[in-house]
Amino acid sequence: MSGLRVVPAWRQGHERLYVCMTDGRNIAWYDRESSRVNLLSEDFRGDVLEALTPFLTGPVTVGPPPVPTPAELARLSLHPDDDLAPNRPGEALQVALDRDPGPPHRLRPDPRRRALAAEQAVGEALEALEGAGWHTLHSLPLPGGDRIHHLVIGPGGLFAVHTLYARKQRVHVADPMVSLGRKDPRPLLRRVRSDADRASYALTAEVHPVLALAGPADLTVTVLLREVRVLLDADLSGLARLGGVLKPADVEALHAVARDRGTWGRV
Repeated sequence: MSGLRVVPAWRQGHERLYVCMTDGRNIAWYDRESSRVNLLSEDFRGDVLEALTPFLTGPVTVGPPPVPTPAELARLSLHPDDDLAPNRPGEALQVALDRDPGPPHRLRPDPRRRALAAEQAVGEALEALEGAGWHTLHSLPLPGGDRIHHLVIGPGGLFAVHTLYARKQRVHVADPMVSLGRKDPRPLLRRVRSDADRASYALTAEVHPVLALAGPADLTVTVLLREVRVLLDADLSGLARLGGVLKPADVEALHAVARDRGTWGRV
């Protein structure tokens, strides 16, 4: 077969070389990162490899495209507006501050900016777990205007993480009350458990509650906590040591469900 064209393109940050017929139809593509030539028809194997020869950098695997997993199919069927995976840490706060940044001069810092800084610090720590087989979703919207700050899914299970700005302040936890510096204590652990319960209902899987403290000067826990974990942002990497709960396929399937905005509209 003559007249095959090789057209470079970028897909999800990776370079691909598409092999096209004269009418523009793709019959194969070469993924440099995986060193794989994906054929849509075995009939074109010889012609495709001949066209790609100047571009191949070493041994390659040749065959049909991999069959997508159920998780990949669920992701591909999502409308971009319903995909929560691109959310940044503190996405809802980012949007609110963009819409209404507040007066330029304030006697006290905008509490939204402090909360955003905390969610960004915790989100960065959680995203560092990605290489260990974990996924993190941020700012998941719940009915009534609530949201889950972070949802972490990995080999050790699922965790709904609520972030609290505590920079250079003493934190005292007496379940369910949490006091920050000289402020009056609040029953914050009830909110943390409620978020996890709602996530469990949405995903039909056990979700563990976590309160993450961003930058506290000191932490005191006076009683044995029931179910909930209280962690410093610097200690969140310890979640990567947990395992034996979910298989990789289960992690991917739960992540595919959790990233769908529609999942959270009924809890």
